[in-house]
Amino acid sequence: MHAATERLLKDFLDRIEPAVPLVALWAHGSLGAGDYRPGRSDLDLIAVLDSPVTMEQWRRIKAVHRSLDQPFAGLVHCSYMPRQELDDLAAEHVTWAHERIFRRPVTAVTRRELHTAPRQLYGPPPGEVLPPVSDAELETFVRSDLRDFWLVKAQGRRRWLQDVWVDLGVLTVARATVTLREGRLISKREALDVLAGMDAPENVVTDIRARRYDTPPPVLSRFRRARLARAFVRSAIRRALA
Repeated sequence: MHAATERLLKDFLDRIEPAVPLVALWAHGSLGAGDYRPGRSDLDLIAVLDSPVTMEQWRRIKAVHRSLDQPFAGLVHCSYMPRQELDDLAAEHVTWAHERIFRRPVTAVTRRELHTAPRQLYGPPPGEVLPPVSDAELETFVRSDLRDFWLVKAQGRRRWLQDVWVDLGVLTVARATVTLREGRLISKREALDVLAGMDAPENVVTDIRARRYDTPPPVLSRFRRARLARAFVRSAIRRALA
């Protein structure tokens, strides 16, 4: 792994371990799947705690994240799961992401990633602590995410002028399509290859690949890119859900 990222993860562990009743700390997403890009990929973490987060621990969590001053510190995202709630897919857990603290569930996709491609940073591995996610639970979540979140977001226009919405929307739909079709998870790198067989706009795929892997970008206006990405996401979701 990138040296600066290793230092950041060690620093985070050194700070968070005395701040909360830490049982385990795991990385998932790009870090676990071997598709991590320093400075571009989020550092997606899950902390398992021995008890629910108290108000004092809530303040300590905020302080720890705000105290990180190393490169890529703003990309550290972490959900804090009490071990008593590990089997509840609907439970909302204290989460630090995008420079703020809030509550959200740890999704079936994240849980499946932790069982298939985890990076163990502290404590026992996910297989010893976290209940597995069934194929039915995974499919239910993926369908709901496409229908209730991404299809709704694809109706508006302005957000699709932003790189992050184009990248995440197009790649998420490709990954979800493979999950629904084959029952497995794929990385963002694999999703870029899958898109060619989904009739995705070639120049939009090239645009995404350029930002993630430093390849030559296409000449493509943001307005045209937004229109093409939105149209593809809407049509691909409808095909995936059919």
